[in-house]
Amino acid sequence: MIIIVLLSLGAGMAFGLSSALRLSWTPATVMAEPSGTAPQRTAVASPIGSVTMDRHTHRLDVAARAVTDAVEGQNADGVLKVIVGEGGAGEDYRLDRTATGLTLTAASEAGAAAGLYSVADRIRSGAPVATGPVTPKLGLRLTDVGSVGREPDAARWSKGTDYSLNSDIVTGTLLPRAPWVDRAEVEKVAAQFRQFVDHSAAQGYNGVVVPGFLEYVTFADVGGGHAVYPAGDPHIARAQAMVTAFEPVFRYASDMGMRVYFMTDMLALSGPLEAYLAKQTDQWAVYQAGLRELFASMPFASGLMIRIGEGGSAYAAPGWDYFSRIAVTTPEKVRAMLKAFLAVAAESDRDIIFRTWTVGVGAVGDLHTNPDSYEEVLGDLDDPRLIVSTKFTLGDFYSHLPLNTTLAVGDQRRIVEFQGRREFEGFGSLPNDLTALHASALKRLLAGNPHIEGVWLWTQEGGPLRAGPMTLYLRTGFWQLYDLNVYAMGRLARQPDADPGEITADWVRRTFSTDPETVAAISRMFASSRAAVTKGLYLTPYADNSVKALGLEPPPMMWIFEWDIATGDSAVLSSIYATGRDHVDETIAEGERAVAIAAEQYAGVAATDPATWRDPALREQLLDSLAYQKDLYGTLGAYRTMFLRRAQWLDTGSTTAREQWKAAEIAYREARDVYVREYDGDVDLPAYNFTAADLGSERSDRDPAMAILARVLLGLLLVSILVPWRPVRSLWRAAIMPWKAPSTPDRTARWVAILLPAAALLLSREIYTWFAAPAHLLVTLGSWVLFALVARLLVRGRDPYALWTVIGGVALLRTVLLLAVLAVRGPGLYWFQFWTDPVARTAYVTVAFASFAWLFVAVGSVLRSRYGWSRRRVTGSVMLAAGVPVLAVGTLIRSVGLERALSAWNDQMALLPWGLHRILGIVTFLDIPPTLPTWIIVTGAVLSITGGLTVAVSGGAARPDPIRMPAPDLDSATSASPS
Repeated sequence: MIIIVLLSLGAGMAFGLSSALRLSWTPATVMAEPSGTAPQRTAVASPIGSVTMDRHTHRLDVAARAVTDAVEGQNADGVLKVIVGEGGAGEDYRLDRTATGLTLTAASEAGAAAGLYSVADRIRSGAPVATGPVTPKLGLRLTDVGSVGREPDAARWSKGTDYSLNSDIVTGTLLPRAPWVDRAEVEKVAAQFRQFVDHSAAQGYNGVVVPGFLEYVTFADVGGGHAVYPAGDPHIARAQAMVTAFEPVFRYASDMGMRVYFMTDMLALSGPLEAYLAKQTDQWAVYQAGLRELFASMPFASGLMIRIGEGGSAYAAPGWDYFSRIAVTTPEKVRAMLKAFLAVAAESDRDIIFRTWTVGVGAVGDLHTNPDSYEEVLGDLDDPRLIVSTKFTLGDFYSHLPLNTTLAVGDQRRIVEFQGRREFEGFGSLPNDLTALHASALKRLLAGNPHIEGVWLWTQEGGPLRAGPMTLYLRTGFWQLYDLNVYAMGRLARQPDADPGEITADWVRRTFSTDPETVAAISRMFASSRAAVTKGLYLTPYADNSVKALGLEPPPMMWIFEWDIATGDSAVLSSIYATGRDHVDETIAEGERAVAIAAEQYAGVAATDPATWRDPALREQLLDSLAYQKDLYGTLGAYRTMFLRRAQWLDTGSTTAREQWKAAEIAYREARDVYVREYDGDVDLPAYNFTAADLGSERSDRDPAMAILARVLLGLLLVSILVPWRPVRSLWRAAIMPWKAPSTPDRTARWVAILLPAAALLLSREIYTWFAAPAHLLVTLGSWVLFALVARLLVRGRDPYALWTVIGGVALLRTVLLLAVLAVRGPGLYWFQFWTDPVARTAYVTVAFASFAWLFVAVGSVLRSRYGWSRRRVTGSVMLAAGVPVLAVGTLIRSVGLERALSAWNDQMALLPWGLHRILGIVTFLDIPPTLPTWIIVTGAVLSITGGLTVAVSGGAARPDPIRMPAPDLDSATSASPS
């Protein structure tokens, strides 16, 4: 009966573990990747040479200058006459051909500026200027703030390990004391902002999203003015100085006809604000007051953009007492927040833009990807000032994803988010023409939802700012490579039916060359760029599946975890292999095809005539990027071959797969060494990080040896069962029949009872951890030692031999179970099956947990039978012996720190992505309660104290109980004096 109960408990544990892991994958409806090139044509000369206007404002003068700059160097004598109406609105305009050139007529300044920028674009693109009426399709075309406020610090970029996600653009201007801001630095930011706004307006954007909210707020209208920040608190003076310094900076965008939205995470906090909110029943009333203050101090603001799905220390600037926390986590909280902010927006006819981006569990956690959750959270929230902003992909900005189905539901005003500098695809260091993909997605979305009224294109934002190449949009590095996607979305948002191939060709003429042959060669290169990216950076059989694990939705590129780290952990690599185990050859071939495409791209561009390029430096930068791409895909291709063949060997035991793995490993190490040597420390084309990949490979290399060691040790233990030497036989007998544990040992038997199990435990756990994880050994072996020592102290004054044989015998049983798995193909197979084989995992966990629980039953049995203890005393003793190790482990984790402890263990075991701790945090990403060490300590303390008290009230030292004492063990050796 006891065995059945223990196995039932083990089965329950296995079921709970599988429920927690929630590993599954199903085929996904991935977006098609259209591509094509425009027919080759000769650039058309400009029909105009000058501009006349009947009205002059700074906005119109800048737009007119865009036209005259575009025609510079051409000898056209036509005139563009601009006629601007009075009191009109909107961006409509009309172009008519006249005897002297063209006439642009618009009812508003916005329309006139839009027409001027369109004409300038056509001239720069060498394209004919079309006549007739023009109405942009989407009325809201937002951009981020580009690289404003960020400086090209090569020392910070060259390390390649700065994963800060802080995107504030003003922190570089701050001073630690009054006057709080450096006016010279503010002017640098202002100049960069003006440059960016002028460029964005010329590309067709009419709105900008500026990071910031709390840093401009004093909460002067809360509780008499000093409830949040007491009188004299530096937050007040600093916020006032910030408003004075940056109100004119951001106002420039409004003067240029662009809407300005401030952006914040919620909850946005400072130390004093957090303390004040803790005492309030209605926190949103406080934020309402802050928002009113922001709108009053920044009267040009069009509204506020809110994100609730990310936050924490990774987003905070060093020394900056403003931070965020993920706290709006239920549908009720989301609606309460939005209703509060919308009420303030209604007072001054502004907008609240709510981003649906969330990563987590539940209705709010999957708000971004689940139409049902969208309806639950936002379905009944109908407000004309609410705009909902959503990424166009069903996930983050990766390839191999479906179109976001949540963009087809809801009656709210909607805008669609796009990223020009793909963070997960080289941060813009690789050719990556997204024009056709974006065009296809936008057309489908507009056809499916009439409430979509705009786009938000990120030029620089997304991911850490210094983990990739040191490219700063419009200012530093080869930013032109992703400017293509920015330009293209500006065109598509106004004219979604425009031909993507023509857009790319127009941009090439604007940027690189007007020579037809050169334009055609570069356009062909960009047309194949998506094939190179999707084959070189993704593993199709895995990427084309919707994967779920730990309640999360891992992205389609998990083998490169978060931007530039080739991962080496068993969880990810085993799962990737398992999803495509029948397509290993095809997956490897795709990597080889990516290298071939990259080589073709390089050859095509290299064959162009340098004399036909606008700027020879741009040609060299593009060729360098293409060479880097080829080297990167070659290294990644070698790595994919290595780990897929290794997983294939673990899965099948095939000798051929093992030989292929070893050959691939040699090729990988050679390719990696050459690649890292070439690009390590390069701030323009930085090397990917292969540290995690190598850590995983080092452990995998030991699997064959570990399997041999496990077989030898397992064989010795199994043979020992048959050895007619009584000290060894006593261990095995005590393990399965603890009530018959021997009690009359000789000195040799005592040492065997201690040393044999201890050696088996140590060696088996070293094998289990590849001799590479002292943190794991410290916890597991330390717990065994503490349990045994406490149990020994409890039987002080009595011969402990019977106790040693039971503990040692159970340790041998558990060791045999572990070695039986390790002996097949080492620890690698153990973890491979743990992650990918639910049946094997359930069977093992069931038996392993039952044998673990058997330790306590067996110890209780020997204490009852051999030492004659009462049931109460036995129960207390087992609780105390079990509680002390739990208390020690909890104390150790708490003293080290939960995040640090988990990361040290994971670094040594290579089970979860190595970059998890360094970028997102294991505790945060896996939603592990930070109070876990405390609960472990409490559990251990409760067990220890309860057990200790139970022992104390049960009597003193152990005394024999004649009723419970068994008959003498006739097989035992002659009794020796107790040790």
